[in-house]
Amino acid sequence: MGENIGWELYRSFLRVMQEGSLSAAARALGSTQPTVGRHIAQLERALNITLFIRAQGGLTPTEAANALLLPATEMASLAEAMERVACSQGDGIQGTVRITTSDVIGTEILPTIFAEMVKLFPKITLELVLSDKAQDLLNREADIAIRLFRPTQTQLIARRIGNIDVGFFAHKEYLKTQGTPTTLADLNEHRLIGFDKVTNYIRTAEKTLPFSVDKNNFCFRTDSNVAQLALIRAGAGIGICQVGLASQDKNLVRLLSDDFNFEMDTWVTMHEDLRKSPACKAVFDQLVNGLLNYVN
Repeated sequence: MGENIGWELYRSFLRVMQEGSLSAAARALGSTQPTVGRHIAQLERALNITLFIRAQGGLTPTEAANALLLPATEMASLAEAMERVACSQGDGIQGTVRITTSDVIGTEILPTIFAEMVKLFPKITLELVLSDKAQDLLNREADIAIRLFRPTQTQLIARRIGNIDVGFFAHKEYLKTQGTPTTLADLNEHRLIGFDKVTNYIRTAEKTLPFSVDKNNFCFRTDSNVAQLALIRAGAGIGICQVGLASQDKNLVRLLSDDFNFEMDTWVTMHEDLRKSPACKAVFDQLVNGLLNYVN
């Protein structure tokens, strides 16, 4: 069953699942509603199952459709990865490379590295996914990831960059009006900038801290590291920031360095199969070099 089913049928199915209707899926695919509808009908006949219940309100996925969603998503990721590898096999270093990292690294550190990279490889196209979620390199959600933990999958190539130091910082104007804390206990008297949702990474990091963390003590809560940095720069309060970034702003003052210094173990990783892609290998090497310069 399904031996000769073309990828275009699964692609239309995936888009309908993602967009919620035939018309929206057609727009996303650059196709037409009748074509997408025909693909769905052909896929249902080929698999001998019902994927959607048709009603006046639209399409409702069946249990069978929900079960197919994950493998269809994996197929799409693999197809995109194959296209990127194929595009990189021409003359010279060329093609598209998809990179994922956190928002603060992607906006504050990588732009300079990217600018130098495209001078060396002008035919390369870079895609950047800003997320603290660990994108799945095994399923090709991204080609290269910059992660703050050591990868464990054996199919991944990993290069350790080193530790990125993190500390407490505040704008000098904030300290001028609110005073400078001299102990960790003094922080309770200040406006603190911190996270909103407790993630597994935060739970792990808390175990290494010399004090307890309660998000209810934060006057400003956001899960965006970029927003936290912007609040520190604006003088809104005291927050945690990468030492390397803060050192670039003469208005930011480090606080309680003897009491708190957190180190983030940083790695650049990609799937081992992408070593055969000249574009991915070139971008991987340039990311490693650029991040090593930043850390050091």
